[in-house]
Amino acid sequence: MNDKLGIMEIIDRPPVPPANSVQPARAALVKRTTLETDVTASLNLDGVGTCKASTGIPFLDHMLQQIASHGLIDLDVQAIGDLAIDDHHTNEDVGITLGQALAKAVGDRSGISRFGHFIAPLDEALIEVVLDFSGRPHLSYSLEIPNQRIGTYDTELVREFFSAVVNHTQMTLHIRQLQGGNSHHIVEAAFKAFARALRMAVEIDPRRASGIPSSKGVL
Repeated sequence: MNDKLGIMEIIDRPPVPPANSVQPARAALVKRTTLETDVTASLNLDGVGTCKASTGIPFLDHMLQQIASHGLIDLDVQAIGDLAIDDHHTNEDVGITLGQALAKAVGDRSGISRFGHFIAPLDEALIEVVLDFSGRPHLSYSLEIPNQRIGTYDTELVREFFSAVVNHTQMTLHIRQLQGGNSHHIVEAAFKAFARALRMAVEIDPRRASGIPSSKGVL
């Protein structure tokens, strides 16, 4: 009798995947062309943090490198835009295309942890980011950046970038400044905190397997 119970216990246990099994790549490539810009973004959520960014906006390239490095996302963003006018269109369209690529890579959001939270310090700056792959786009943004420009980059464009990502990924994103006085430190800490929160949210929850992380059963 005990032997039979032992056999039944083994049969009822879920199969354990081989140690060398490989999950399907969660990757995406999106190309977006308008009369103002031509942007291509490719990414792999399960990467190692490699980044190729050439947008014509050096500071934006630097921030994309933060997303890749601290989010452990392999990212390649190439953009040509009407920079002779200003950086606005290119900055926004990079955010749109990156958001579309993120949405494509997570698919129906099966198995992901869904929520992410991180507080990043950079010297005197301390920035909190909380996000939810909710399927409902919402941005709460409270950065107070002292200077209008970091190098040649207009700091008003930070909000525009995140707004574009949020709307096209369909995520809820809260960015809150806890401390900070140096413009570069504030913005870079925000991107680093976003990267780490993003990494947390898109990681696979081993207890959820392939289920949708919602009581509604859909996101």
